[in-house]
Amino acid sequence: MNLDLIKNKLAEAPEIIGKSKYINSAVLVPLVKLNNEYHLLFQKRASGIRQGGEISFPGGQYMPLSDTSFENTAVRETCEELGLLKDQIEIIAKLGTLVAPMGLTIDAFIGILKIDSLSEINIDINEVQNVFTIPLQFFFNNEPEIFYSRLEIHTVYNDDNGDPVELLPVKKLGLPAFYSHPWRNGKYRVIVYHTQPEIIWGLTAEIIFELCNLLIKQE
Repeated sequence: MNLDLIKNKLAEAPEIIGKSKYINSAVLVPLVKLNNEYHLLFQKRASGIRQGGEISFPGGQYMPLSDTSFENTAVRETCEELGLLKDQIEIIAKLGTLVAPMGLTIDAFIGILKIDSLSEINIDINEVQNVFTIPLQFFFNNEPEIFYSRLEIHTVYNDDNGDPVELLPVKKLGLPAFYSHPWRNGKYRVIVYHTQPEIIWGLTAEIIFELCNLLIKQE
């Protein structure tokens, strides 16, 4: 392999090393202009699906056989969940990629919904219970609460029958014995915004928090 080929291949490298080992997803952070003010639009997930009842942005898992890009994923999922057409969504920027400790990446895109009112939205009731908006300015004016959860790495765990399952054969590989026992991997930040009508927390709140920080820095 010559140097030019190495350089060309490295130019195609993803921003996140090993991204393919994660569950890759994308969301749209939708901005809607209502009464001359920009709002963020949120959806409450339908009760019968994974993480039912939680507040999220529209989005879902990247489908490599049908999605041409992560932006395409965000737009496709938004159209499916909110009943909109592609030309009603204008992507204005990519916020970035959030890496979650549970083995998930989320590519977040900022987009304008070209609608005059929420009545133009026709939600898929199988995935979405309802939608609501909150003025973007609210998140600049109101600091969130910040909590933490503890993360640990285990190389051995007990299954449902109580039998040990070894994930990493520490002794067999001659690794330091320390790794046979759980070890801390630090704290994981959990952001909570107290909004009406719902509390917004977790990964959705994390995206909002980083968006606000970015916009404040650019003022």
